[in-house]
Amino acid sequence: MNLTAEFQNLVRPIRRFWSDLFAPLRRAWARQPRPARWAIGAIGIALLYLLPVINPPIITTEPGVNFSSVLGGTIVLYVLVALGLNVVIGMAGMLDLGYAGFYAVGAYVCGVLTSKHASWPWIASLPVAVLVTMLAGVILGSPTLRLRGDYLAIVTLGFGEIIRIVAKNVDWLGAAEGISNIKRPVFDQWEFDVINTDPYYWLYLTITIGVVFLLRRLVNSRVGRAWTAIREDEDAAELMGVPTFKFKLLAFAIGAAIGGLAGVLFAGKNGLIYPTTFDIQLSILFLAAVVLGGSGSITGAIVGGVLVSYLPERFRFLKESRYFWFGIVLVFIMVFRPQGLIGSRRRRRELAEPQDQPDFPGVAGSDLAEAVEPHEGGTRHA
Repeated sequence: MNLTAEFQNLVRPIRRFWSDLFAPLRRAWARQPRPARWAIGAIGIALLYLLPVINPPIITTEPGVNFSSVLGGTIVLYVLVALGLNVVIGMAGMLDLGYAGFYAVGAYVCGVLTSKHASWPWIASLPVAVLVTMLAGVILGSPTLRLRGDYLAIVTLGFGEIIRIVAKNVDWLGAAEGISNIKRPVFDQWEFDVINTDPYYWLYLTITIGVVFLLRRLVNSRVGRAWTAIREDEDAAELMGVPTFKFKLLAFAIGAAIGGLAGVLFAGKNGLIYPTTFDIQLSILFLAAVVLGGSGSITGAIVGGVLVSYLPERFRFLKESRYFWFGIVLVFIMVFRPQGLIGSRRRRRELAEPQDQPDFPGVAGSDLAEAVEPHEGGTRHA
């Protein structure tokens, strides 16, 4: 008896039930005019800003845990990291297992500039850290992005471990003791300290909303279509005239910059950083957020980042066994939703039951055609 086939037959009705459950909502949302969508989105954003004030009893964490601190210090940061990693993995199709390295670069640049070797204000260190992290992404990507699949994953895994080991062994970076006394954000109207954690959440949420807006604009542009073509079939994209290396390097740099930005926010909230924080387990957790939410989907990355950071906090009442049940939930979701909770439409089609496939499965003709612009005498790259 084919156990795999029997298992697929068992879970297929549950997968279909899940899809049919939300299909009416998707169709209703698609029928709404643009002003109505903007109004609903504005109400949703307003509710997000009010979460620390409302402190909803159903979703709040344990009584002894500061809910706004979890929101600003964990959940928003994971969402931001998942958005950055989703650019690399979900949009451009490159497997990155060392993303915590970029997270660490941003945090350490902020720590060095604001406490150990200089006395910069936190806000001044933010753009410098983002640029340095983007440069690190370009330096890593330039010689390695011609690799694919497992080979690229091994290189990025090594990069993440190199960053952690260097930070642990270089005295200038604080060595194993890390960096403490990192300056916190300072604004005239808001007071950022250990007790009053609401301003952290509001500031970090504002930054994350800005990143989401920019990513959506980017995905809907010619750059996003080129990434889609590269992800689905890099050779076909190259034959159609898409400069694949340039677009892959751009995705790597943008993903690195967002990871560095999240690292700066992490350092500013905690006030101290340690090398052991940025280990391989953190990179795997970031990857789980992207896959769980739905690779290639911005909304899915947000949902995945929220769940991966929120569930361990919500399961605190289970004490030592909370990570076991957290893992059970992740396995359960991936069995019944292999495309992620909110996967992209193309990813859902790929994992659906076999149908007639085009010559290049998963690649719409417009994705390749619009990624390049023909002109007299040849093809002009996007």
